[in-house]
Amino acid sequence: MKATHALLYRYVIPFTEAITVNGLRLLQREGIILALKTTEDGHTAYGEIAPLPGLHKETLESAEAQLVEVLSKHEVVNNSFFHDQLFPSVRTGLEMAMINLEATVSGESPTFSNAAELPAKHVPVNALLFGDTPQVEQRAVEFFNLGYRTFKLKISSAHCEIAIRSIETLHRTFGNTIELRLDANQSFSLDEAIEFAGHIPMESIAYIEEPLKNAEDLGEFFAKTAIPSALDETLWQRPELLEQIPPEALSALILKPNRLGGISVALKLALYAKRNNLLTVFSSAFESGISLSFYSWLAAAASAEPAACGLDTYRYLKHDLLETPFSAENGRLDAHKLYHEGRIVNKRDLKLISLWSM
Repeated sequence: MKATHALLYRYVIPFTEAITVNGLRLLQREGIILALKTTEDGHTAYGEIAPLPGLHKETLESAEAQLVEVLSKHEVVNNSFFHDQLFPSVRTGLEMAMINLEATVSGESPTFSNAAELPAKHVPVNALLFGDTPQVEQRAVEFFNLGYRTFKLKISSAHCEIAIRSIETLHRTFGNTIELRLDANQSFSLDEAIEFAGHIPMESIAYIEEPLKNAEDLGEFFAKTAIPSALDETLWQRPELLEQIPPEALSALILKPNRLGGISVALKLALYAKRNNLLTVFSSAFESGISLSFYSWLAAAASAEPAACGLDTYRYLKHDLLETPFSAENGRLDAHKLYHEGRIVNKRDLKLISLWSM
C-alpha cells in the first residue's frame, strides 16, 4: 500500500548534559520526523532524519531541503528516491518510514534478506562511559548494578593518562565480569597507539574502536600489540579500506545507519561482518526512540546472538518522542516489544512544518 500523504515535523530535545562531537559542544538534539499516511486504512508510519553536527556533512536545513525536493516530485510513491545523491540521514529516514509503513499495513515486524532465521528476542547494550576516572568508575558501578556487562569507554591521545587510569580502575573493579571496549575516534598516531597499548593491562579490553588517524595502519597496529580494532568512521570516510585491512586485525564493524547511508547499506555491512566472523554493533548518533527502536530490531534480525550494541544514548536525552520512552532493562533491549512501541509517537513534542499529498 502506497502512502497518500507525507508530513514533516521538527523536534528539539535537550541533552541531559553537554555532548561534545568532534570539538563541537552540543546542548540539544534536533531533527525531522517524516510521517507517511495512508487514507484508506488510516495507517501512519514514521522515519527520523537527524544529522548530528560534528558527525554529518549535511545540516538539518540542507536535509530538510532535500526532503522537500523528494516529496515535491512524489518520488516516495515510486521509490525512485533511492539514489546515491541523497544525504545519509535523509536516505535513512526515508527507508525507515517506508519499511515501517509496510510493517504497519501488514501487521508483521519487518523482515530482511540475509537476516537470521529467527530474530533474537533480546539485544544487549553497551553502556557509554566518559569523563575523568572517578566519574567513569561511578557510572560503571551504576550501570553494572543495572545489569550492564559491556562498557564502551571514550579515550583520546590527548588524555592518555586519564584513559590508562580508568582502564586500570575498571579492570581492578570488575575483572573479567565485564567486556570493555575503547573508542579513540581516530585520535592516535601509530606510534602513540602502540605506546598506549603497552600501558594497559593485557586482555583487559575487547577491542579499540578507530584507534588510528590512518586506518591503513591497523594491520601493523595489531601485529605489534595483538589488540584488534573496530571500524566506525572509516566505513564512510574510506570504505575501500574494509577490503584492504587484514581480517585478523578487526573484531567488529560499528554501524550507524544514518551516517553510513541508510538501512540497506548497514545491512550489507552486517552481512559482510557475518561472513568474516566480525561482530556487528549497531550504533546511534543520539537519535530519538523512533530510530533506536528500529535499530534494535535491525540488530535482533541480523543475528540470533547479537553483539552488545551502542543504543544506550537515549540516556542523554531529557525526553523521548515515543508514548512509551525507549529504554533498556537489565542491560538488554526487548527488540520485538521496543519495535512495536517505537511506532507510537507522542506528537505533542513535534512541530508540523509541512504537509504533502502524494
